[in-house]
Amino acid sequence: MRFDTSQHLKLSQQMKLAPRMIQSMEILQLPMLALQERIDQELESNIALEQVDPGSDDSDGATEEAATDERLDERELVVGEDNETGSDDFERLSAMESDYHEAFDNEYSSHQYAPSRHSGERDQKLDAMANVAARDESLTDQLLHQWTFAEVDETTAELGRRLIAYINEDGLLDSDLETIHEQNRDIPGVEISVDALERTLEVLQHFLEPPGVAARSTRECLILQIESRESDPDLDEDWSDARRLIEDHFDDLIQNRLPKIARDAGLSMERVQQAVAMMKKLTLSPAKDLVDVEVPSVIPDVIVEYDEQTDEYIAYPADGILPRLRVSKQYVHMAKDRGLEKDTREFINQNVKNAAWLIEALNQRKSTLLRVVNVVLARQRDFFDHGPQYLKPLPMIEVADQLGIHVATVSRAVADKWMQTPRGVLPLRKFFSGGTETQSGRDMSWEAVKATLQEIIDGEDKARPLSDDALAAELRQRGIDIARRTVVKYRQQLGIPAARRRKVYGGS
Repeated sequence: MRFDTSQHLKLSQQMKLAPRMIQSMEILQLPMLALQERIDQELESNIALEQVDPGSDDSDGATEEAATDERLDERELVVGEDNETGSDDFERLSAMESDYHEAFDNEYSSHQYAPSRHSGERDQKLDAMANVAARDESLTDQLLHQWTFAEVDETTAELGRRLIAYINEDGLLDSDLETIHEQNRDIPGVEISVDALERTLEVLQHFLEPPGVAARSTRECLILQIESRESDPDLDEDWSDARRLIEDHFDDLIQNRLPKIARDAGLSMERVQQAVAMMKKLTLSPAKDLVDVEVPSVIPDVIVEYDEQTDEYIAYPADGILPRLRVSKQYVHMAKDRGLEKDTREFINQNVKNAAWLIEALNQRKSTLLRVVNVVLARQRDFFDHGPQYLKPLPMIEVADQLGIHVATVSRAVADKWMQTPRGVLPLRKFFSGGTETQSGRDMSWEAVKATLQEIIDGEDKARPLSDDALAAELRQRGIDIARRTVVKYRQQLGIPAARRRKVYGGS
């Protein structure tokens, strides 16, 4: 076998995304809170990016609105193609501080950034960090902490710790005792058995709070809660019927077969309904009381208001929480100062360019988002006037063609964005979906079909709820012809149970 070395010429076309374009796409996709965090990071890392104080006339810099028009002359600013900061940045900054000391007299200068060392004043940023609430303990940590107060022998204590590791976020035991035994056979110094785990679990169930934690099933969880309430001397409640229904008729209870339960248990319908009403005091997820569920904050990116004079819906950006930005002219002049070393000018120039690019990306984000929203307002006017049932289909490709942009740009502009409207704060993604055409010829989105289905179910006779076939027939009467399986899918997406479980029984 012989190896040869040769040279060949090859022509090819390649498309590469410039860093500027990548940054613009990233900024466009960020929701408001993430965008605010990104801007804060840039303000800390970029010496040429400045925040305009509220009320400032902004006479010494380019604001976010004017930066794009000012268009810094890159031919004068660019010193090198690849401007990367090296290990000697601090030396260059030290030399710059002596020559341009007034430019460093800002919020990042050492004597203001650490006032406690120079003036004896407290650092407000450190005080704020010290006042931030500590991170909440996990459910497992809280249960282990409770278990440390149990007066049990060391073997039971160790087995209890092992069992707690199998408790899920709802507070129920995730695995059966046989599986736990198989996975924990090799505990140093502890002889483990299924019987020992059973005894330990019983101790856990009656020791841990709130009642119901460490139950092996939903039925056992409810029984443990009832036992706790029955043993509470401050509660004067009769749980005998509820306990009997859970222990002996749990499957029928889940399926809402109340007449069958009354017949099999020999109870009146009224007593069965009273027992069911008492069960509403119980919970299927007892551990939820121990762990705070973080509800993500929703801050709208766009605000839509109705103008009565023009009879139009007007959109404008909800960027009040974002700081106004500008490129520091001080550093622009420094980047052109031939008296500075080349490396110093490259360092400053790179920061100036990054600041200008960020401001331009923010302007581009605002422009693209408003253009997309204006298309939505024009297409979905009936929704804003009359309600969810009038939402029309709006594919993203149609919006992209209308605006002359790529469909991926529309997708990024819509992703995780919220819109404050006269009908509430809504995800922008809600307005983009496929749909169907009614018998009258009106376009109707799938979201509008769901809203109509919800309206039908809300208005049904609860004593005789509509079956899925009846719901499909009712939709056809309203001009919406969809299959029964589609009705089932939408009903499940709306979190609505089947007709059998929606039925409300009268007393007897």
